[in-house]
Amino acid sequence: MLESERHQIIIDQLKVNNTVKLKDLVNLTNASESTIRRDLTQLEERKYLKRVHGGAARLQGKLSEPSMTEKSSKNVHTKQQIAEYASHFIEEGDSIYLDAGSTTYELISHLPKNIVVVTNGLMHINSLLEKGITTYLIGGFAKPKTKALIGRGAFDSLKHYRFDKCFIGVNGVHPEYGFTTPDQEEAQIKQLAISLTREAYVLADDTKFSEIAFSKIANLDAATIITNNLEPTALEQFNNKTEIKVIQP
Repeated sequence: MLESERHQIIIDQLKVNNTVKLKDLVNLTNASESTIRRDLTQLEERKYLKRVHGGAARLQGKLSEPSMTEKSSKNVHTKQQIAEYASHFIEEGDSIYLDAGSTTYELISHLPKNIVVVTNGLMHINSLLEKGITTYLIGGFAKPKTKALIGRGAFDSLKHYRFDKCFIGVNGVHPEYGFTTPDQEEAQIKQLAISLTREAYVLADDTKFSEIAFSKIANLDAATIITNNLEPTALEQFNNKTEIKVIQP
């Protein structure tokens, strides 16, 4: 079978299933594992897919944006592990910015009480108040899909604060294109928060890697990444670009 034919089979399988296993591609093409691995690497370089453990996954659309409800039901255990690990970087007396998002939400249960939190996450408020944490909610437009406060009001409000640490959620983490998210107004808020903090952390599970969304937030070196277990080949792509802290399974 020609290389172009194998590539088309791989692309067609991803259009139908969104993810495909290496062993299934071997069976479909009658090619060796090493050949399929090479094919996947080539297609990833051409931005047709992204490599994942044991196979490949379809890349999301640049404007694709799941709702807060959808995000909250996916990879819950992994997000909880990432959030718990991230909490170790927070100290009593810190002022922190907590970005809207499902992984940052999981951080709330691990926060010490003697801190100050500023957030644009409407979903975060009840949990923060129930813990007795001093909380400031910035102004702005309440975006229904992500339950985030964005826009000019949010931007102007956020400018008045300074933080010891900020914790940001993203939709894409890419070695060349950096941190991205579908909505340019949300990207502006995330970017501003990073610029106002002493230490910035991006909380992103492995599904976010190699994804590229519509709006750039910042270069990789703007924040430390906290994620779950990544393949060595994925980690190699980020060498010398930023610090990555990988939680242990």
